Amino acid sequence: MRYDLETKDILKQVNRATRKLAELKGVAQTIPNEQILISSLTLQEARVSSMVESIVTTHDELYRAELNPNLPPVNAATKEVLHYREAITMGFRLVRGKNILTLNDIKLIQEVLEGNTAGFRTNPGTKLKRSDDVIVYVPPQDGQDVLRYMTNLEQFINDSELCSFDPLIKMAIIHHQFESIHPFYDGNGRTGRIINILYLVINNLLDLPILYLSRYITRNKGEYYQLLQAIRDKNTDNAKEWEDWIMFILKGVESTAEDTITLVKSIGAMMDDYKRILRPAFGKKYSHDLINGLFYHPYTKIEHVERNLQLSRQTASKYLDKIVALGLLHKEKIGKENYYINTRLMDLFASFGEFDPIVPTVSIESVQVKEIKKN
Repeated sequence: MRYDLETKDILKQVNRATRKLAELKGVAQTIPNEQILISSLTLQEARVSSMVESIVTTHDELYRAELNPNLPPVNAATKEVLHYREAITMGFRLVRGKNILTLNDIKLIQEVLEGNTAGFRTNPGTKLKRSDDVIVYVPPQDGQDVLRYMTNLEQFINDSELCSFDPLIKMAIIHHQFESIHPFYDGNGRTGRIINILYLVINNLLDLPILYLSRYITRNKGEYYQLLQAIRDKNTDNAKEWEDWIMFILKGVESTAEDTITLVKSIGAMMDDYKRILRPAFGKKYSHDLINGLFYHPYTKIEHVERNLQLSRQTASKYLDKIVALGLLHKEKIGKENYYINTRLMDLFASFGEFDPIVPTVSIESVQVKEIKKN
C-alpha cells in the first residue's frame, strides 16, 4: 500500500470493532466448556458461509448427518457443509498456540474442505465469470506467479514489521488479496473466510473460532461483491475504494461480534434454565457432563450419554426419558433409533440465522493483484 489507510473514520471503526471482539472474548469464557461453542458455532458459520456459494442445507439435515458419520449424508450440500466445519476446527488446531498461519496450513484447510490434494493452481485457464458468462476477472495464470503472490501474502499475515496497520485493517487487506490471487482450483471463497477467523485467533483478538462473519457477508452479499469489484475496476491504488472495502469489513466485524455476543449469552441463559430444572430433579446424580452433552449438539442418542457419563445403556435411556418428561428434550424415532432433540437450542440457532440474502448483480470476487510491499 502506497498510502495511509488508517484514516480518522477507519480508526474509529477499528476501535468499535475491537471493543466488541473483546466483549465477545469475555462472554465466551462464561460458557464452562469451550467445546460447546466450538461445536455449535463453527457449524453455524459453516452453514452460512456455504450459502454464499449457493450451497444450502438445513439445520436438521446437518445435525442428523453429524450424528451418523458412517452413513451417507442427506444430500451433497450437507456433506460440503460438514467438510467446511471440519476445515475450520482443523485450522483452529493448527494455529492455536503457535500464532502463525502458514501456506501449508492454508493448503491443508482447503484439502479438507474440498477433499483433494491438488494444492495451488499450476495450470492456466481459470477465469471468473458472471452468471451471463461474461468474464470479469482473470486471476494470475502462471503457477509460479500464484506461489509468489501467496508467499508474499504469508509474509504479510505473519510479519508485523511488513505493515504497521491495525490487525483488523490487515485482515480486510488479506481477504481481498487472497480472493484476487484465487490460488486454488476450487473452494477459494470458503477458504478465504476461514482465514479471516483464524487471523483473529492468531492475533489474540479471539480465543475461539466463533465469530459468525459469514452471516454478515451473506446478508450483504451484493455490497460485498460490488466493493471487491470496485477496486479492480479502478485498476489503481485509489484510497477511496480501499477505504470503502475496509469500512465494510470493520462494520461486519462489529455487527457480527455483537450478534454472536447475543447468541452466546442466550446459550448461557438457556443452560442456566436447564440446570435449575435438572439439578433438583436428578439430585446427587446430576453432573455438569449431563447438561454439557445436551448443549454440545442439539441431537443426542442413548450411546452418547452412556459414553459421556459412564452409564449402562438402560440407565442412560432412563436419564434421557426423564429429561423428556421434564419438557427439556423432544424424543423422536428416526429409522431404528431414538433421537433426543434439544428443540429450544435448535430454535435459537434457527432464529439467529434467519435472513433474506441479497443476490449480487456481479457474482465474482475480484481485485487487481499486487505484491504487498513493506511500509
